[in-house]
Amino acid sequence: MTEAAPFSPLARRSVTHETVDQLATKYRTWGQWGADDELGSANYVTPERLVAAAQLVRTGTTFSLSLPMDVTGPMHGPSSRVNPQHQMLMTAHDSLPGPVRYNDDAVYMPLQSSTQWDSLAHVFYNGEGYNGRGIDTVGVVSGVSANSITALRRHAVGRGVLLDLARFYDRDALEPGACIQAEDLEACAQAQGVDVGEGDWVLVRTGQMAQHRNAGSWGDYAGGSAPGLGVSAADFLCSRRVAGVASDTWGLEALPYETADLYSPLHIILLVNAGIYIGEMWDLDALAEDCADNKVYEFFLAAPPLPITGAVASPINPIAIK
Repeated sequence: MTEAAPFSPLARRSVTHETVDQLATKYRTWGQWGADDELGSANYVTPERLVAAAQLVRTGTTFSLSLPMDVTGPMHGPSSRVNPQHQMLMTAHDSLPGPVRYNDDAVYMPLQSSTQWDSLAHVFYNGEGYNGRGIDTVGVVSGVSANSITALRRHAVGRGVLLDLARFYDRDALEPGACIQAEDLEACAQAQGVDVGEGDWVLVRTGQMAQHRNAGSWGDYAGGSAPGLGVSAADFLCSRRVAGVASDTWGLEALPYETADLYSPLHIILLVNAGIYIGEMWDLDALAEDCADNKVYEFFLAAPPLPITGAVASPINPIAIK
């Protein structure tokens, strides 16, 4: 028998295209809830689990986990994504004269330019998306006709669990490129005294957002080298049948990727095959401080997307309630 390799925290691994394919097939849930299913892993959030999650509210303390949605956001550099642009359409200065005056405004923003959910239509792999949907479901103007973010609009609620990897490893922030593997998630959960189970929404804190905020500049936060989940994290998340996973980084996965020949390997496994939702750019710092203070790392989470027809992502203002 070959002796198992010792656990090496946050170690990068050489992962092949074939390994990703094997994990994608292993954790594929296509057809599990029927051929027409567009909800994916959020099906695990049953009414019974919601009732249980509601019991986690003990003090009524709330935490907004969203970045401010404005021009000071992290979208910089060569990208089709820009920061949210807010504009006044009418102000009390120039509305109709009289005792009652009003303001109207508008916003332009790519749907993935701030705190957000990826829908199950965000990624296709070898021409297929979640539940075997083909790229013919994507309209250039209309958006997607299957697996849109609207499927999640009343289901992104339930038990939230914070795994504070930065604090667990006693660091302000994990180093760029550090890979959070299945063993890291398991060790962190055990140290925090919290179990991760079916239907949970798992929040992973690397400290990278706080690091850039404290530095006073976003720098290469959007798309640069970053700590994040390694490919093996799929073993931890998929085996526990979580509903979704979110982090305080731009892309959830460790950058550079562990796969030299494949872009976004974990997105392929989680979104396309397991139907697990991915959240990015979540502000977890205040919540993490409270969890560390009272040693309670579970809470009720409400994070519904905007019901934008045909959209493949949505900005959100997630609320954790303890």
